[in-house]
Amino acid sequence: MYARRRRRYFALMAVCLVLFVSAWAFVRLWSVPAAIAMCVVAMVIPPVAAIIGNRREPDDRWWDEPPDGDPDDDTRDGGTRGGGRRGDDPRR
Repeated sequence: MYARRRRRYFALMAVCLVLFVSAWAFVRLWSVPAAIAMCVVAMVIPPVAAIIGNRREPDDRWWDEPPDGDPDDDTRDGGTRGGGRRGDDPRR
């Protein structure tokens, strides 16, 4: 799950670097407007790569979800660790 997202992120960033380097290494020799257009596209890719790299997939467990196989886990909202309801003294 995380490896798949990491591969997508690095693939997009590699495309960004290839566009930027090739734009000013040899495309500018033929057409400066094309090189500028390639740089504009390369400029848009990093934010998109960050969004895609951080997007939650259906099989990912999110930070506030209980682990799989433990549907009765209520420790997120203070169910068993905090002593129960608010106002109860856990030392009793």
